[in-house]
Amino acid sequence: MELSVEQLAGMIDHTLLKPFICNEDLERHCKMAIKYHFKTVAVNNAVLPFCRKIVAGTSVVCDAAVSFPLGQSTLETKLFETEDAIIKGAKEIDYVINLVEVKNANWRFIEKEMDKIVSICRKNRVVTKVIFENCYLTEQEKRMLCQIAADIRPDFIKTSTGFGSGGATFKDVMMMKKCVGNHVKVKAAGGIRDVQTALAMIEAGAERIGTSCGVEIIQNYKLSK
Repeated sequence: MELSVEQLAGMIDHTLLKPFICNEDLERHCKMAIKYHFKTVAVNNAVLPFCRKIVAGTSVVCDAAVSFPLGQSTLETKLFETEDAIIKGAKEIDYVINLVEVKNANWRFIEKEMDKIVSICRKNRVVTKVIFENCYLTEQEKRMLCQIAADIRPDFIKTSTGFGSGGATFKDVMMMKKCVGNHVKVKAAGGIRDVQTALAMIEAGAERIGTSCGVEIIQNYKLSK
């Protein structure tokens, strides 16, 4: 797959989710996203108003992490957090599923949670990404989640938070894409630190890349052209 520099940059969610940062770090992060024409700045909800002001009037939008990184908020809390993030400027939402209910095989709960969050986002014309956190899941659990997503149709399903015991794998991306087909897109995240890995994830079926190394990836991609 031959991508232009602009196309690759437009597939990157430029991520800064560390808890030990300051406004200066966030401002630098947002300005890099603008400079390199990344798709989003992926940040925690509390800093959304600050980041929204910096990217306003550019092609970059704010991507909010909901129930991050454990997914162990109540459904009511996740719904409020989603709505609050949208009010504060998020144009994309990445939420973590309730992993305990996955392990309980409580698929009705997982379906309800996904349906309600996706509905809020769809109503507000906001992109939804559902984070599976594959490193903790069996193959059967991953496939069940894909089946639910294929029915409910969030915009993306996502491999990982980047805070778990493992990140994106080519095998998972290929499996997820095969399961959901063209109905849902796949986002690869977690451990993607170089251009070779990013391109391989895209070749495997990912249409969005979550990484804190977007600048290095694009700089090295330019050198390879």
